[in-house]
Amino acid sequence: MIPKELRYTEGHEWVRVDGSEVAIGITAHASDELGEIVFVEMPTIGTELGQGDEFGSVESVKTVSSLYSPLSGTVNEINEEIENESSQVNDSPYESGWLIKLDISDTSEVDDLMTAEEYETYLETL
Repeated sequence: MIPKELRYTEGHEWVRVDGSEVAIGITAHASDELGEIVFVEMPTIGTELGQGDEFGSVESVKTVSSLYSPLSGTVNEINEEIENESSQVNDSPYESGWLIKLDISDTSEVDDLMTAEEYETYLETL
C-alpha cells in the first residue's frame, strides 16, 4: 500500500506535507527490505539539513542504512516513541513510525519528489 497523499524519494523516504512543515519516514518497501528494525539514530532538534543531507540511520537485524533528507529545512521534532519502540517503523511506517519533522526552507523542493504513482512505477523497475 502506497499512500497517495505522500511524496517519495528513490532512497525510499516518504514526505507528508502540511504547509511549511513536513513529516519524514521510510516506506513500507524499505522497512520490508530491511527486516526487523532494532535501532534508529536521529538528529537533534534544531539541526539544519540540506536536500540530500544524511540525517541519521536505521539499524536492522540485517544491516545499517543511512537516512537522507528529501528536503531542506530545520528539524523541529523527532519521534521519541521510536527510540524505545523502533518496531513501529516496521509496523506502521506511514503513521506512528514517522522519524522526523522539518520546517522546510524551500517548498518548491517538494516538486522534485515522486508522486505515489511515480514511486509505484519506480518500484516496478527494481
